[in-house]
Amino acid sequence: MTKDSNYNLEERTAKFSGEIISFVKSVEKNIINNPLISQLVRAATSIGANYCEANGASSKKDFKNKIYICKKEARETKYWLQIIAEANPKQKEKCRKLWQEAQELTLIFSKIILTIDGKNRNE
Repeated sequence: MTKDSNYNLEERTAKFSGEIISFVKSVEKNIINNPLISQLVRAATSIGANYCEANGASSKKDFKNKIYICKKEARETKYWLQIIAEANPKQKEKCRKLWQEAQELTLIFSKIILTIDGKNRNE
């Protein structure tokens, strides 16, 4: 990933989705992990999908709502990574790295929301 693509959230969220998918392929499939994996994949891939929708939003309100969803899904992703790490101690380090990226995405979306709210107050 180039330095510039760090600032391209569509690329970054798509890359994150791919990393999550690659990761879950390495997690043992069993009665405990299967629902956790499913929830993680849904939440993590939803971040990028909703960001793409935000970029095509029909209004400022629609954009803000989609960004809120991105933030919510990033937070949920962190939760599922924590649970998977607890259920699979051998995967803790990889979960930690993915959790850190989900945390950075959460902070980015939080900043976007704060910026939108600040602009709305000044209008």
